[in-house]
Amino acid sequence: MKTYRKALWMTASLFLSLIVACVTINIYFPAEKVESVAGEIVDEIRGQTPGGKESLKKDRGFLQGATLLAGLCPRAWAEEPLTVSNPTIRGLKDRMKARYAQMRPFYANGMLKEENNGYVSIGNASALGLKEKRDLNSLVSAENSDRQQLYTEVAKALKIDPSQVNRVAEIFAKEWQKPVR
Repeated sequence: MKTYRKALWMTASLFLSLIVACVTINIYFPAEKVESVAGEIVDEIRGQTPGGKESLKKDRGFLQGATLLAGLCPRAWAEEPLTVSNPTIRGLKDRMKARYAQMRPFYANGMLKEENNGYVSIGNASALGLKEKRDLNSLVSAENSDRQQLYTEVAKALKIDPSQVNRVAEIFAKEWQKPVR
């Protein structure tokens, strides 16, 4: 009987320790939300906000109302794009938009390039004089500083762990690297 109890006790202890050891921590990273926000922010900074947004909302409202009145089908509309905004993000976007106007010619000449980490780097700037290089370095430094703060603020707004800010930056990098329309 003692051996049976001992075996039962050991089996129960082993089973309990296996259950405790199998705890998995799942860190959710909302990549799709970040992609949506990144596209919206980058387009706004570059002055590429899609036109006709307002008329689309009015048309959709009409169709939605007509469908409900007719009773033909239940409401099944796509979710609105996710918008992340707070005073800090709006201020960053305004500064970056103004700076982008200054940086645009340097992008066109290949003197600036978008890296995969979400930041800007200087490409071939050998044609520039010392003052122009200094000014370009200053622009790049200010831009990268604002981008770092932007990525941090977006992560906060989306309730993403601060250790994941680099992933946010990498998703933004894909949007920055898209050709300007």
